[in-house]
Amino acid sequence: MIAGIHSGCGKSTAMLALLQLLTARGIRVAPFKAGPDFLDPMWHQAACGRESINLDTRMMREEHCRALFDAHCADADIALVEGVMGLFDGADGVGGPGSSAHLASLLELPVILVVPVRGMSGSIAPLVAGFTARAERARIRIAGILANHAGSAHHARMLGDLLEREGLPPLIGWIGKEGPQLPERHLGLVTPGECGGVPPDLAVALHLAGPWSEALASPLPRRGPVPTDPLRGAAGMLEGTTIAVARDVAFCFLYPANLAWLRSAGATLRFFSPLAGDRLPPDADAVWLPGGYPELHAGRLADAPCWPSLRAFIASGRPVLAECGGMMVLGNAIVTAEGRRLPMAGILPCTFRMHRRLVALGYREEAGGMRGHEFHHSERHCSTPLPPCFDLPRGDRGIRHGGVRASYVHWYFPSAPEAAAAWFSGGGRAASQAAVVRGGGDRTNRKPIQTGNRCAGRAA
Repeated sequence: MIAGIHSGCGKSTAMLALLQLLTARGIRVAPFKAGPDFLDPMWHQAACGRESINLDTRMMREEHCRALFDAHCADADIALVEGVMGLFDGADGVGGPGSSAHLASLLELPVILVVPVRGMSGSIAPLVAGFTARAERARIRIAGILANHAGSAHHARMLGDLLEREGLPPLIGWIGKEGPQLPERHLGLVTPGECGGVPPDLAVALHLAGPWSEALASPLPRRGPVPTDPLRGAAGMLEGTTIAVARDVAFCFLYPANLAWLRSAGATLRFFSPLAGDRLPPDADAVWLPGGYPELHAGRLADAPCWPSLRAFIASGRPVLAECGGMMVLGNAIVTAEGRRLPMAGILPCTFRMHRRLVALGYREEAGGMRGHEFHHSERHCSTPLPPCFDLPRGDRGIRHGGVRASYVHWYFPSAPEAAAAWFSGGGRAASQAAVVRGGGDRTNRKPIQTGNRCAGRAA
């Protein structure tokens, strides 16, 4: 695991550099991301050419995490898991569920700890000593230290000598203070396609020290036979159902496990791109509009040819699941933080107002057991009161409009297979016990909700 002492310490840069380096050497790498982040896995795939899988002990059961990990590692030489926030930052106490430490312990992963060292010398020793001692209590091995923002090769050698003299985990590499920076925006990193992909010389910025190969040489943990289907239990739930899935740079926040679950449940997936002018697939029985960045593509989305057919689809009562950005694009308009009005599809009687501040953040669990994550900078304002569609103790309960279920939450379908199957087959109450609740109205005028990992889900 590539973990850090806090958010923003350089985990992503170190992870991408290692992926690039190992792939160039012909090593088959299985990449993973701890937490509900959508953007980091896109960068992982761009760096190594292999799909990156989310592992999240808040959204997933432990056995599901293990099964996903083992299945994705089946044909790999090494697994690299990018951590979330600081090593011990989680939902409950030090190293609780959702933390990098919890996942590292669960999967028996050695940890490479990224430490930003700008302006640091001797202080690295007590800092690393504290992390190492706490890791040992959690039965986690810190195999090495990667120094970020080192002033020079001399600075890095000095830090390595200090760690060695103190009997601490070795310095396995460093990145200089002039190293490459990955572009960001309000929800985290930009997508790789927006900036030309991973810098081709990123691996060059990573200077590896002598013991790095030993730190990366731990064999992949094996827990008996590799499961053939970590999404077991889904078979037949959506047999014969065709689901149209919006997928392009405006609708790019999809968990690979969600797509795999839908297929394993028997669904046929038809991808379409509103930005490319695709029309809604005519054989669709259900539609899924994932999140993304609709506000960045407003001009092309407003007049996309798929909206008239989607409007007719919704009028027929067939099911549509719209998540966050997928919900926003169905509204009348998005109003930017500067007050600019961006027309949208005009299907939902709602306007979405962007804010510079974070509006809501946290893990969510619906009454039927479906788990997900909410993280956004906009608020929903509906001109017509609409009933909520999800039964949540906190967070966005969403809106129901005909067959549309729309909310800010990004759901993880394998967490409640019966509920997910019901959503896409047009049901809901019987399968998820209380997926659709009576009464209510728009619940968007609320204070920011701050629960769970602070930056775990950079989702629209």
